[in-house]
Amino acid sequence: MPTIPATHVVENQPPPLPHYNAFATDVALTDAIAREGASDFVPALDAYGRLVGGEMQQLGHDANRNRPLFRPFDRYGHRIDEVEFHSAYHALLQHAIAHGVHALSWQQARPGAHVARAALSYLHHQAEAGTSCPLTMTHAAAPVLRRSAATHWFERCIAASYDRRNVPAMQKSGVTIGMGMTEKQGGSDVRANSTRAHPVGADEYELVGHKWFFSAPMSDAFLVLAQAPGGLTCFLLPRWRPDGTRNALQLQRLKDKLGNWSNASSEVEFAGAWAQRIGEEGRGVATILEMVALTRLDCMLGSAAEMRRALVEAVHHAQHRRAFGKRLVEQPLMRNVLADLALESEAATAFSLRVARAVDAAPRDAREAAFARIATAVGKYWICKRTPAFVNEAQECLGGAGYVEESILPRLYREAPLNSIWEGCGNIQCLDVLRAFAREPDTVDAVGAELDAVRGADARLDAAGDAVRARVADGRIAESDARHVVERLALVLQAAVLVRGAPAVVSDAFCASRLDGGRGQGFGTLAADTAFDALIRRALPPLA
Repeated sequence: MPTIPATHVVENQPPPLPHYNAFATDVALTDAIAREGASDFVPALDAYGRLVGGEMQQLGHDANRNRPLFRPFDRYGHRIDEVEFHSAYHALLQHAIAHGVHALSWQQARPGAHVARAALSYLHHQAEAGTSCPLTMTHAAAPVLRRSAATHWFERCIAASYDRRNVPAMQKSGVTIGMGMTEKQGGSDVRANSTRAHPVGADEYELVGHKWFFSAPMSDAFLVLAQAPGGLTCFLLPRWRPDGTRNALQLQRLKDKLGNWSNASSEVEFAGAWAQRIGEEGRGVATILEMVALTRLDCMLGSAAEMRRALVEAVHHAQHRRAFGKRLVEQPLMRNVLADLALESEAATAFSLRVARAVDAAPRDAREAAFARIATAVGKYWICKRTPAFVNEAQECLGGAGYVEESILPRLYREAPLNSIWEGCGNIQCLDVLRAFAREPDTVDAVGAELDAVRGADARLDAAGDAVRARVADGRIAESDARHVVERLALVLQAAVLVRGAPAVVSDAFCASRLDGGRGQGFGTLAADTAFDALIRRALPPLA
């Protein structure tokens, strides 16, 4: 009898991505940490990088495969308004909070801390994006709470302890803070909010109304906006009242979202919910602005992280997969695509960490404060806008395998649009840039100083920078032209960071492809004389 040949021999498949150090293998990140003044924090970043590239990858997968469940009532019919999360979600938050992802900036308030914390957030997001939501909201809420009468909340929200129990905050070793701004009729126009705040004490109120998006609803307290007698005001609304009874916060349902599956987002009604005023009546928007600046920075970081994680998958695959007699990484057109993705990823990472340095220096340096003000909106617009196309290009590098849920790329693709939507969509960011230039001339000066610092280093950057500065300086940019101006501004600011601190092979390729004109808008359109191999090797050393 003839031998039946084997019909299922696995060939030409890349090995699984091994555990790797997500910090040490990211040269763009390690260079940015040194350049932006956070070298003292390298041991902490290296330790978290090993976790992110190791056991946290599986935790991220499990947390997204097992979505949160809404439990409005207990078995006896009592209303409990709880959301049940998979154990992987809690494990991810435990790792993050133990390593300061939520609070390093405030735990170690010294130069470089904001940069290091930004890097921690960037690393964490590569393992799992949904848990970044409560982490960034807790981080952004901390300085507001520290300056309010609710200082006891500040101490608990910066504690390096994750306590998942649904009990009054004063019984817990650490807490997380959520936010609730958006209502059905308002969206980004928070002044249209209709939730009412009725005074019941010196700074105590009862809130009646709703919130259309109420993320991380198992947080211990929430910063919300409501209409008080003196106008729109910011409040801290806890899950439990001071007397230890449940607050009148009633979850209506969980949102059925495109992505961000590990994290719950909900709709909520306030039926006379107790809340403590934060700041003055009528100053709610002003109170919340500092938080929004910090959460917008985290949107930049999250999008840069999604680019980086997709790039790792694409390069690793191309290093091992063969087609038409060569490894993919040796094929000329694939080399162009991978090098272009590496370039985009490094620019996003470098610029995000530059903005983090400006945030870090803002209390001591007025120019850096002005730069943080304008660059956050610019970066939030551009980096978040680039991410969906970037992740899709990385999927194409894997072909059909990049469209299958067993890889991380479909999850990244679902996640990719979120940061451009959360904390103000693209139009809001561009209008914010126009508003800042018109009302805060120091932001114009800050942009000029950033470009002047590298004048003469690259003629293409000088020309592009002069053109965009001329548009900005006249203060008469039409709203309909705002996106074009902000895009050009983003590109010249990214180029300035790379020209200042990245190797010439990186900055030259970026200026040639992004500023000089004549190249395509998609990825993989770099000039034929670009140093493809050098860019790809810089992006990721072979991991196996």
